[in-house]
Amino acid sequence: MALPIYYYPIIAGLIFTIGIYCLATKKSIIKQIIAIELMVNAAHLNFIAFAITPTGIDPYSHSFVILSLGVGAAIIAVAILLAVQIYRTYGVLDVTILRRLRR
Repeated sequence: MALPIYYYPIIAGLIFTIGIYCLATKKSIIKQIIAIELMVNAAHLNFIAFAITPTGIDPYSHSFVILSLGVGAAIIAVAILLAVQIYRTYGVLDVTILRRLRR
């Protein structure tokens, strides 16, 4: 059973808000990467929800989201690789401590 069309932007907005909250409050790099991915997935949900037209579903938006998921997975893999290297070098993943190391 599908939800009415106006539920999808509301759900996407809630997921995006949760991502912003986690990005603002969490200090770990890994948790911030997860928050960014949550925000990107909310944008994907919103993009697919607005692709539904009275004449049917636009296949281009679905292909764009699939392409964006693939590129996003590669970006997240690089971000996690950088986080692992930061942990190996400094022994910490806390952003506030890493900012103090810059001085």
